[in-house]
This record gives sequence, structure tokens and C-alpha cells, in this order.
Amino acid sequence: MADERDDGYSHVLKYTGIFGGVQGLNILISLVRNKLVAYLLGPAGMGLAALFNSVVSFVSQATNMGISFSAVRHVSELFDQGDEERIRHFVKVVRAWSLITALLGMLVCMLAGPLLSSYTFAWGDHTLHFVLLAPAVALMAVSGGEMAILKGARRLRSLAVIQVYTMLLALLVSIPVYALFGQAGIVPVIVLMALASALLTINYSFRLYPLQLRGAQGILGEGMEMVRLGVAFVLAGIFGSGAEMFIRSYLNVKGDLDMVGFYNAGFMLTVTYAGMVFSAMETDYFPRLSGVAFDNTKMSDTVNRQIEVSFLLVAPMLAVFIMTLPLLVPLLFRSDFTPMVPMVQVAVFAMYMKAVSLPISYLVLARGDSLAYLLIEGFDSLLMVGFVIFGYDKWGLTGTGIALDLSYAVDLVVIYLYTYLRYGYRVSLPVVQIVCIQLPLGVCIYLLSQSRSLLLSWGLCLMLCFVSLSISVYILHQKASLWSALMAKLKSKFLRRG
Repeated sequence: MADERDDGYSHVLKYTGIFGGVQGLNILISLVRNKLVAYLLGPAGMGLAALFNSVVSFVSQATNMGISFSAVRHVSELFDQGDEERIRHFVKVVRAWSLITALLGMLVCMLAGPLLSSYTFAWGDHTLHFVLLAPAVALMAVSGGEMAILKGARRLRSLAVIQVYTMLLALLVSIPVYALFGQAGIVPVIVLMALASALLTINYSFRLYPLQLRGAQGILGEGMEMVRLGVAFVLAGIFGSGAEMFIRSYLNVKGDLDMVGFYNAGFMLTVTYAGMVFSAMETDYFPRLSGVAFDNTKMSDTVNRQIEVSFLLVAPMLAVFIMTLPLLVPLLFRSDFTPMVPMVQVAVFAMYMKAVSLPISYLVLARGDSLAYLLIEGFDSLLMVGFVIFGYDKWGLTGTGIALDLSYAVDLVVIYLYTYLRYGYRVSLPVVQIVCIQLPLGVCIYLLSQSRSLLLSWGLCLMLCFVSLSISVYILHQKASLWSALMAKLKSKFLRRG
């Protein structure tokens, strides 16, 4: 039994490290890009880019019919069966529906341009901007379909390469355009990046399954089951994208573009940083959970194991993040972005809660309970909007960080109560113990970081960060036999060289 447990923890840790490493490289590239973009556009320019991106994301989510998610399941099932002929046929179905949704998304973005302009901006007419952004929506639909094909066929290496190349192109394309045109280059950059992502994805997908037009007539009807499955996820995506768009529009109207830029940069920095640990959820954890979702004992063990590893990895990272934020923000952006530091330091605690809630929330998807998923996501989105409005009105930008903490805390309570009552999920004692040790350390580091005595606060914060890291390393070593695995790997490399 002990060996089985160790193998389980080792597996989770291994794949979290692999996908986290890819995500870490992407984050590094994106931080360089954000630094240069912040210098070229400033807070107002980044706020404008955030508004346009949130609208494009909202229209894309509203019109893609969930194909980027639902197609993965169908392609994956056929891939497991090894039926190559049926896979190739279904790939044609996916591509046909992707083309339909691409045309639909582009048309909706163009026709809804006046409405989107009046809703998003309190000044000027931006209808033409949304018309020019319509091709980006279409290209995102095409990319989503081809990405689903690669995910279903388990081409994880190709997906990782696409992510890295996309981030590199974002750096190489956006910086020259912003340097030449300033804020006028925001719309062209969004379209160019959507085009680059689509071409990269198509390149790898078409190599795996070349485009075949013969026999494509009448296949749209075969994709109706895929489309029906995706409806709940489309609606959930609309709730999420709509909430983000509403929050940014609200901050633009009640504050200004600088405020939108601060909020967007702070939110992006917080979520992206913790995303290094969470990136393995969809690619490795979700398929494993789906295989044991209807065995209550194995299901609870799988979820709790993922929470333990995720929390132990993310807690020391967040502790260091809280301490070093006053130095990181001017380094990663510009000195005039420092007003967002208090907001981000508070919002970091939402990521502690996400490390617990995210593995549990995947259980709803693994059970195929699409209606519950839709209702919970809708509730969470409304809750976040309400909390952000209240927080900003009461405490300004810092209040939006408090709002994120509150919304994630309520989300954790809701998702746990639902899975506890509906599926019989039980949180384990080790999870509770780890949270009760690491979370207070993070709170202490935050409180010390607010001290005016820099020497004392930095000394104590460094000590507590070391304690947090030591606890995580010790527990992971006990559960996953880290030292034995490392020595075995080094020994095998030495023997091969010899």
C-alpha cells in the first residue's frame, strides 16, 4: 500500500513539474513582453488592450459552441479505441464545425460592434475597432478546433511547443508594432497574434491529420452530440468572460483606463504566477480523475493527493511572491505601476484557496454533471462581479484584491459542499493539516511586509519563507521519495555515460 501511495504522489509531482516547467518558460517570456509593453503603452494603454482582449474573449466564448472542449472527449475516445479511420472522419466533423463557428463569431463581432462600443466605453465611438477585431474571433475558433484534435490525440509535446512559439511570436510581433504605433497598434497586435496562433496550431494538426475535403458533405449533423455537450461549457465560459469584461468596463467607467490597467496587470500577475502549478490539471489530472470518478474511495484519494501536491508547491512560491512584490512590480512593469502592489499582495490569498478548490471542481466535470457545472460557474461569476463592485467602492483598487479573496473563499465552500453531498467527496486530514500550517505562514508574511521597519520585516519574512519551503520539501520527500528518485535518475545517467 505504501508503494502504491508513493507512486501516486510521484506521478502527480512529476507531471506537475513537467507542465509547470513549460508554463514557467511561457511566464518568463510573457514577463519580458509585459515589461516592454508597459514601458511603451503605460497603464492606460494596457487597460485599453485588456478591454479589447476581454471583449474578443467574450465573443469567442459565446459563439464557439464549446467545440474546443467537447471535441477533446470524442477524439480521445476514438484514439483509445485505435480506430484510425473513424478518427480521421471525426476530424473532418470537428473542422467543419470550427469553420461554422468561426464565421458565426466574426459576424457577431461585426454586427454587435456598436453595442459592444457603448457598453465597454464611456467615451468615443469604438465600433470600427470591434469590426477590425472580428477576424481574431474567427481565428480563435479555428485554433480551438485544431487544439482539441491535438489534445484528443495526446500530442502534449506539440501543444507545449505551440505555446512556447506563440509566446515568442507575441514578443517579436507586439513590441515593434507598439514601438511604431503606440496604442493604435493594439488592435493589429491582437489580430496578428490570433493569426500566428492559428497558423502554428494548423501546422502541427495538419501534419498529424492532413486536410481532406472529399466526403465532407453532410457531416455537420454528425457533430450535434459534440455541440450539445459543449453548450453548458459555452454558457459557463460566457459567464466567466462576461464577468471579466463587466469588471473591466466598470473600472473604466468608475475610474479610468489607468485603473483598468492596474487591475488587469495585477490579476494577470497573480493568476499567471500560480498557473505554473495549476497547468497540469487539464492535461494529466483530469484524465486520471475521470477514470476513478465513480469509485468514491479512489476519487477522494485522487483529489486529495492533487490538492496536497499543488498546495505544497504553490505555498512557498506565493510566500516569496508576497515578500518581493514591491521590488518585482517596478522591475516587471514600470515604476508608475506601484499602486497595484497592495491589491496584488491581498489577492495572492485567492491562489491559496484556488489550490484547494480547483482539484475539487474538476470532479464535477469528471462526473459529467454539466448542469451543476454551469450553475456553479454562473454563481461564481456573479459573486465575483458583486464583490469587486463592493470592494472598489469601499477600498478602491485594494478592495478589488479583497473581493477576489472573498469570491474564491465562497467558491471553495460551495464546491466542497456540493461534492460532499452529491458525490461523497471527503477532504483528508493531511490536506487540512497542510493548509493550517502553510496558510498562516502566508498571512504572517503579508502582515510583516506591511511594516515600516524594512530590515526587521525582510529578515522575518525571509525566515518564514524558508520555513514554508522546508515544510513543503520535507512533506513531499516523505510522500514521494524525492531523494531516492533523484539518486536513481542520476545513477541511470551515469551508467549510460559509462
